Amino acid sequence: MAFESLSDKMQRIFKKIKGQAKISESNMDDMLKEVRLALLEADVNFKVAKEFISNVKEKAIGQKVLTKLSPGQMFVKIVRDELATLLGSGDTELKFIVGKPTVIMMIGLQGTGKTTTAAKISNLLKKKYAKKPLLVACDIYRPAAIDQLEILAKQINVDIYTDRTGTKPPAIARKAYEQALINKNDVVIIDTAGRLQIDEALMQELEDITHSVTVNETILLVDAMSGQDAVNVATAFNEKLPINGLVMSKLDGDSRGGAALSIKHLTGIPIKFAGVGEKITDLEVFHPERMADRIIGMGDVLSLIENVQENIDEEVAMKTTKRIANGLFDLTDMLNLMKQMKKMGPFGKILRMLPGMPKLSDEDSEKVEKELKKTETIINSMTVAERKNPSIVKNTRRTRIANGAGVSSAEVNRLLEKYEQMKKQINQMSGMMKRNPNMFK
Repeated sequence: MAFESLSDKMQRIFKKIKGQAKISESNMDDMLKEVRLALLEADVNFKVAKEFISNVKEKAIGQKVLTKLSPGQMFVKIVRDELATLLGSGDTELKFIVGKPTVIMMIGLQGTGKTTTAAKISNLLKKKYAKKPLLVACDIYRPAAIDQLEILAKQINVDIYTDRTGTKPPAIARKAYEQALINKNDVVIIDTAGRLQIDEALMQELEDITHSVTVNETILLVDAMSGQDAVNVATAFNEKLPINGLVMSKLDGDSRGGAALSIKHLTGIPIKFAGVGEKITDLEVFHPERMADRIIGMGDVLSLIENVQENIDEEVAMKTTKRIANGLFDLTDMLNLMKQMKKMGPFGKILRMLPGMPKLSDEDSEKVEKELKKTETIINSMTVAERKNPSIVKNTRRTRIANGAGVSSAEVNRLLEKYEQMKKQINQMSGMMKRNPNMFK
């Protein structure tokens, strides 16, 4: 998970400082050394780490942290604010043009997943911002690039413009923009060709595209797993072509996060999106303040709320809530709750967004996912009558359900016991809801 290693170290440091009644300049220096070491071990550029520590110390002394009643909390707040600034606080939103299509040009080296990311951005803009994107296939050199973009566009149900007649990318981009005006597409996303390295031919083609159509956002894709090489790639592209923002792919696989913490400070380019998985939905708007909260262990409740709003079926949720309020909770309701949870993503990821919750290792998270899947399979092996009234599940029924689900009778029993425990808790909640009918409205 992104920044996991750094987050663990930061939280250990903060635990020490919060346990001290007073902070002297001496012990603050000791803790700042630990913070600096944690940043360097996270692959943060050494100049960035040095400046970060200097800023924290200056602000801590300037705000008289040494004399505060809760100096530890004040110190943590200063570190959190500096982390947010380092990550690019305040300038990560896309700027949409009013009255005409916003043109986004995707650029990057070959093999970084640029075509897939162009589709991910299209899907996110469609779902999160209610936009009507047009994907444009301007990678005419890689044989499967156009086919890949067509498949992805069909998968997410967005418009696409292609030209297989040998037309050059600048002309394709211009014709696509004209098509967007006719079709009333409010966002045009141009998937350009990548190279194994930055060369003059690639940069000239990108520049020619910007001359053929007004590009509002030039977005560079960099790989978080490449560490400080991501900074070098961003610097090299930015010297040739002004870049508005970055997509940092594979951020979920980089437990250190040094590139993300260094890149804005060293290049001036903000991270606008974070790739957090391989699925088409695994792309997030990058919020520096929220990421800083995650690093210091404060969770990310705002992102969790957005996740719920985007993924939960409101009609199903309301129906289940009403049944709970009336004490009618059965195994079908339990199944519906599990399906809604699965839409929100891996269980371990959800827990990480809640402050103070224990962290699950990837292995433990997988175990939970497997257990949930097994539970779903068992419930699906039951008849409607058995789901409504689990008490009728006796010997022969239990054996039939176990055989249908490919589990043992003991596992069916364990599920029924969990359901009974859950039902007791639900009945208690039902009583609270009857006493206060508006509590979940």
